[in-house]
Amino acid sequence: MTVLPVGVRLGRSELGRTLLKSGALRADLLPTFQAVDRAAFLPDVIWAWDMIDKTSSHIDRGTDPEEWYAAADSDIPLVTQWDDGQHTGAEPGHVATSSSSAPTVVYQLLGDLDIDHGMSVLDVGTGTGETAGALTHRAGPGHVTTLEVDPAVSRQAEQRLHALGRNPHVVVGDGGAGYLPHSPYHRTLVTFGLHEIPGPLIQQTCRSGLVVAPWGTHYSRANAVVRLQVDGASATGPFTRAVEFMESRSQRRPTLDPREHVPPQGVAGMKPSTTTITEDEFGSGRYGPLPFILGLRVPACVQAAADKRGTSRPIWFYSLTDRSWACAQFRDGKPTRVWQSGPRRLWDQVESAYNWWVAQGRPEITRFGLTVTPDGQRAWLDEPQNAWPV
Repeated sequence: MTVLPVGVRLGRSELGRTLLKSGALRADLLPTFQAVDRAAFLPDVIWAWDMIDKTSSHIDRGTDPEEWYAAADSDIPLVTQWDDGQHTGAEPGHVATSSSSAPTVVYQLLGDLDIDHGMSVLDVGTGTGETAGALTHRAGPGHVTTLEVDPAVSRQAEQRLHALGRNPHVVVGDGGAGYLPHSPYHRTLVTFGLHEIPGPLIQQTCRSGLVVAPWGTHYSRANAVVRLQVDGASATGPFTRAVEFMESRSQRRPTLDPREHVPPQGVAGMKPSTTTITEDEFGSGRYGPLPFILGLRVPACVQAAADKRGTSRPIWFYSLTDRSWACAQFRDGKPTRVWQSGPRRLWDQVESAYNWWVAQGRPEITRFGLTVTPDGQRAWLDEPQNAWPV
């Protein structure tokens, strides 16, 4: 694939200035941004992802190169594979399974990773190969191992990397297992969403080294980047910011059918209770902290918000451990009605978690952190000593 020179692509130059101005791109990483062109790692067919509308649009470089380059030089995520490679055609598939992350996200992750030249790095989730290329530029030749579970995705990335003179060690395998032959690593970067930090990634990282990964619970699609400092078989560190990443293939949320929880008649015939919590209080925006934090406090629960109809919006909650469920119907100007059924009183648990968050002063995600040990994971607020299991 021939890539237009950066000098004639004003969109890429503007993107670099925007990333610098916003702080997403540190000044010391500017040479890496300039040397590693995102467009060189993209396939001819991509789907530009709209973060607001949650829709994707098909773009083919062969038929519309101007639009293709405009997308490549924009601060947006681009889907490069659907449905684990089983998808064909121009229409979007069901589940995005490989992508090129928005440049803001890529360079914030590289900033979190804090790489110096000569450090050994494990890149988990090769994808297009762009991140591996940036890591190789930063750490130097021979210091980066990049791991991808999908053989076709790995092969394509390796071809692009080698064509550009970037030659990390490219390995096909399960990211959760790491890659022992090249360990220990000073830095480990994961570029897909995890619900559990795999032990091998910690064990294969040097003491005092860093593991940086998107992490979240099954409660919502909200993830946050966690920056873990390794101490032997354990690691602990803060969440740095909210993000959205596709899930690890091995840790995807179990398929949930609401019909297995809620009876055919729904809430008909059930007597509701009420709560003083309003939709404005409960909602916190796309990247607001609340869904992520409720997931930390309410285990094995999934939240699903329905579309608003008129002045009413129901939000459903389903247990992943039994058939318990709850529904909170938020209504403009009226008390919120609640129905719940099953051994777990899910709304009571969610409301308790919400009230705890309010009592703590409505802390942002950056006041929380995660500790991972061989015995499990614990979230914490402000200090690792103030922790609970997740």
